[in-house]
Amino acid sequence: MLLAELARTSREISTTSRRSAKVALLAALFRTLDPAEAPLAVTWLAGRLVQRRTGLGPRSLSAHVPPAAEPTLTVLEVDRALEQIATRAGKGAQRARLDLLRELLGAATEQEQRFLVALIAGELRQGALEALAVEGLAKALGADPQEVRRAVMLGGSLGAVARRALDEGPRALGEFGLTVGRPVQPMLAHSAQSVTEALEQLGPCAVEEKLDGIRAQVHRDGDEVAVYTRSLDDITDRLPEVVRLVRRLPRRTAVLDAEVVSLDPQGVPVAFQELAGRVGSRLDVPAASAALPVLPVFFDLLALDDEDLLDRPLAERRQALESFVPRELLVRRLLVPDPRAADGPDGRSAADAAEAFAARMLAHGREGVVVKALDASYRAGRRGRSWLKVKPVHTLDLVVLAAEWGHGRRTGLLSNLHLGARAEDGTFTMLGKTFKGMTDAMLGEQTRLLGGLAVERHDWGVVVRPELVVEVAFDGVQRSTRYPAGVTLRFARVLRYRRDKQAAETDPVEAVRRLLR
Repeated sequence: MLLAELARTSREISTTSRRSAKVALLAALFRTLDPAEAPLAVTWLAGRLVQRRTGLGPRSLSAHVPPAAEPTLTVLEVDRALEQIATRAGKGAQRARLDLLRELLGAATEQEQRFLVALIAGELRQGALEALAVEGLAKALGADPQEVRRAVMLGGSLGAVARRALDEGPRALGEFGLTVGRPVQPMLAHSAQSVTEALEQLGPCAVEEKLDGIRAQVHRDGDEVAVYTRSLDDITDRLPEVVRLVRRLPRRTAVLDAEVVSLDPQGVPVAFQELAGRVGSRLDVPAASAALPVLPVFFDLLALDDEDLLDRPLAERRQALESFVPRELLVRRLLVPDPRAADGPDGRSAADAAEAFAARMLAHGREGVVVKALDASYRAGRRGRSWLKVKPVHTLDLVVLAAEWGHGRRTGLLSNLHLGARAEDGTFTMLGKTFKGMTDAMLGEQTRLLGGLAVERHDWGVVVRPELVVEVAFDGVQRSTRYPAGVTLRFARVLRYRRDKQAAETDPVEAVRRLLR
């Protein structure tokens, strides 16, 4: 298949708002795919690269390359080129990646270039996310979307399922099962504004501590233990203490869901940034393990003794988990069998007791809580409404110091904002960047506003007078050597412009540093 057909489908999807029309476009494309092309096309139209990372930043993607006059690139050729870019390493790697990118873009038409740049930049926001891709594949196969979802959940990726199903037909969907040693996509949680709101939505539930660690899926088959991340990467060799601990558990076959954390002497989890550095390092693992030991804290059980537990209710899965995992390795939780109970044994209502439990978890350095319906099955790979996370949301009023030009559908708009906090001397110190949270209307407005405030213009964007104040929500603060304040914001997103505030009224750097813990 030519890349042009994929790019054309992507453009058509982005111009229609009807879900049924998007699904029909995807199904029509999937029916024409060769099985070898299926994992690539399905993954790309879900907005992701198979390679995940290419080492190419916004500046690399902003360079103009004259487009080809006619489409000649095939899907498989593009994948090979992207693989070459992603695997370049060592001295001169960045220059080599740029040369390979220019060669690829030079062979692409203008429409194909737009598709590729948006895909590589992670900005292919066309509405064809994985949920729609699943429905499109189901329609192409003449299968029930739920069958495809379950196969993807157990097969590890939509691409793998598409390749086999398009080759063998719908019957292949039923052959995907939970296998010890093959990770499945983890179940995720939606958000709720408060514990009380979550209780009202779920009914009988458990309120569990939410640890800010590394999500880990642990597979044990006899003495063989494997540990996988949320994105299904194998990190077994980086966590020898987890492997040793799981080998000591009395059951020899199991698939467990856990959060890997490191606790300080007071039992408070260390900052996520430190933990990520420890788990992410491949160098001298024994020394890293000695310097910052980690342990798994388990909260769910997917399989035990060759029995698939995915369809069992949470109450049963937890009971099975407690039968062989020591209490100190389980997440702390509060059972709420009747959320509407007005007067519990201690005189408090169920909602008050749950809110108090959540407050204690925050006081002990936890990120928040997750409220889970006791009758919920494990819906791997989905952000189900039967798990609701409740976390405090921090906000700051910050000033925009600069902005970068966007890519993909944000081409021609100032998108990535450089955020600054007020320093003691009245100047502004950069804390980080964000392009999240902005609607199309906001993007257009800030492009106009920041264009008028520009004091320097560059190929990458503009430096502006510090006058536009934005309210920013974020999940936390972490140390950073990249920014002059020594700290940066985690998962920052713009909520609104604060036209009622002057730059001198923005939050000071010290207020941000106080949030570090």
